[in-house]
Amino acid sequence: MRFDCELIEARFIRRLNRFAALVDMDGDEVMVHVANTGRMRELLTPGRTVLLRPAAKPERKTAFDLMLVDLGFALCSTDSRLPPRLVEQAFLDGRVEQFAGYQEARREVTFEESRFDLMLSSDEGICYVETKSVNLVENRVALFPDAPTERGRKHLGTLVKAVAAGHRAAAFFVIQRQDADSFRPHPTADPAFAEALRDARAHGVEVYAYNCRVTRREIAIQRSIPVMLE
Repeated sequence: MRFDCELIEARFIRRLNRFAALVDMDGDEVMVHVANTGRMRELLTPGRTVLLRPAAKPERKTAFDLMLVDLGFALCSTDSRLPPRLVEQAFLDGRVEQFAGYQEARREVTFEESRFDLMLSSDEGICYVETKSVNLVENRVALFPDAPTERGRKHLGTLVKAVAAGHRAAAFFVIQRQDADSFRPHPTADPAFAEALRDARAHGVEVYAYNCRVTRREIAIQRSIPVMLE
């Protein structure tokens, strides 16, 4: 997925709340939108270079979206809205072998009490897919979440119900950087989510993790990496 414009460089100052941060743009303090409710303390550190996209709506309170963080050795996307689009595009391009055979993808489909990011369908049946945005990597291991996520646990429970109803269901973790060689649920940030993910897989929910190739011009699903749940 190519960014729709050239990103603008700035320096991170501090997080104001879950959805806003201050950055330094040529000596001016500017408030920008952060489309990610995760803590991202390891990413958003004072003085770090960040890349911004001008907002599509000029009347918005914040004129820029914080899109990328320059880690020095790699770029990391912070926009948690991107994973459903990235997975859908990779599926349409035939780059997710686990979903080969499905012909159609629909976004934002409700099953039971949850709204899932994707529903893949074919004559053989359907597969519900819930994507999760992953930004935290330690020692080349991607970790999710970086804070407790009741919503994430709820989604896993509903995926289990989808399997019980005779459908395929998958939790798909999108690591929005390329320096991860494996994925595991964060053992201390949310132990309940880690247990829920293990339980979901035991009940037939498929669990996948892919990292991404990230440049200043585009981001795309890159390769499948091992999932470690034990």
